[in-house]
Amino acid sequence: METAGFPILFIPLFSLFLQSRSKRLPFSEFFMEPKLFILSALIGLLLGLDNFLYSIGLSYTPVSTSSILFATQLAFLAVFAFLIVRQKFTAYSINSVFLMTLGSVLLGLRTEGDRPAGVSNGQYLLGFFLTLASAAVLGFIWPLVELSYSKAKRPVNYSIVLQFQLNIAIFATIFSATGMYLNNDFQAISKEASEYGLGSNMYYIVLAAGAVVWQLSFLGGVGVVFCANSLLNGILSAVLLPITEVAAVIAYQENFNGEKALALVLCLWGFASYFYGEYKMNKKLKNAAAKEQVPVLQ
Repeated sequence: METAGFPILFIPLFSLFLQSRSKRLPFSEFFMEPKLFILSALIGLLLGLDNFLYSIGLSYTPVSTSSILFATQLAFLAVFAFLIVRQKFTAYSINSVFLMTLGSVLLGLRTEGDRPAGVSNGQYLLGFFLTLASAAVLGFIWPLVELSYSKAKRPVNYSIVLQFQLNIAIFATIFSATGMYLNNDFQAISKEASEYGLGSNMYYIVLAAGAVVWQLSFLGGVGVVFCANSLLNGILSAVLLPITEVAAVIAYQENFNGEKALALVLCLWGFASYFYGEYKMNKKLKNAAAKEQVPVLQ
């Protein structure tokens, strides 16, 4: 369901297409070039693989373990951003990655839930490594998106970003749907719907709403990469985890223990550290530019 909501992207794309036709722009200026199509298709298959790895890993590990492992995504992203797109790090950004990863891991340390019943030691180890691999793959995907933008021959604009995300979602959905078909997972949907506490109709509404929200989330991710970089996208994603915990406390009256409070403080501290570092860097660049513009008196 994380990628199945891609049809909603046709709405803004169709509007942009009509605008381009009204301006009589050539088709080649609206549609993304073949290189980006191929790269987005490959990224989509990687995302489908990531979903597969995480779903299998989650079935063999408790929620606490999978949460800790998947929280390492930001650390993987930072490493791949450095290797793939030569992301420049400062003391502030390194501090941010460390604090936010630590805060995310902390949320899983005291999560209730033991090993699922009937899971052997071998299955548990398999789930452990598959979940860790899932975090690594997702950390690899976002720098790859940033690299893809840089490989475009024409300037990347809003319509290209939408098409890029649409293609990613289509290929990821094809990959996931193929796996579900081969494993006969589609047959379980009707059974889950009949057992859903709020009724089968509400079950399908929740699925559709979740698909739309996930698609908007991914679209926001590729947009952040387009406007800034993949590291910022990872930081924004990491800060959502403790905020989600706070929202759960408000909405579902869950306990707000010391671990959650400390995780929230660490993530917000890391979040502030990153933007303070960006602020200082931009200020330094502006001062340097201003000095270059000052005329030298003879």
